[in-house]
Amino acid sequence: MSQIFVREIDKLKKHLVCMFRLVERNYSTAVRALTENDAAAADKVFAGENEIDDKKIDIQEECFKILALHQPVAFDLRFIMATWKFNNDLERIGDLAVGIAARTRALAVLPPCPPPFDVALMAGRVHTMLTRSLDALINLDINLAAEVLADEDEIDALHRANLKLVKEGILADKNQIDALINYLSVSRYLERIGDLITNLGEEVIYIVEGNIVHHQYHDEDPTG
Repeated sequence: MSQIFVREIDKLKKHLVCMFRLVERNYSTAVRALTENDAAAADKVFAGENEIDDKKIDIQEECFKILALHQPVAFDLRFIMATWKFNNDLERIGDLAVGIAARTRALAVLPPCPPPFDVALMAGRVHTMLTRSLDALINLDINLAAEVLADEDEIDALHRANLKLVKEGILADKNQIDALINYLSVSRYLERIGDLITNLGEEVIYIVEGNIVHHQYHDEDPTG
């Protein structure tokens, strides 16, 4: 393995960690905007989307360059291909953070409505998954990756419970339907972010062991 190749792989890893940090920042800001009813924070999420998009392009270009110049095989090829998928999934998480910020804007112009479920609890669980997936990647730790996969069940259970609470809220006060539907969208976005983070854990297992792990995921428009 040439020193040039090693340096380029290290550069790619740094780009990927930077992408993680950008997405994590936008996600945390979106959650804070919602839980604190902070319109300025919501605006920051929309502004941060461009930086995420630019970093996605940087990583794509680095992957193309390494594939073209070095034609990696085995572990190195798996790492490049997994990085490509990491990059796409992280960008989609960023899109869903924008979706949360959009729901914050929508709620701001509606009559006040307390959240029907614990937004901070679910968002915190998702954030733990995100940071754990980064640690799994940096350390190529399949045990941490397996924990990420296991965490998805809790997020799914929380979303199902939230759906029930929203339904109960609508039956109790039909004047709050619009606000409650916005909160349900937030729960759905958090569940979908959990799905995407699970993808990241699966990719770590693929890099290390070469085993492809699949879970079910249904994509939708995050800003609808």
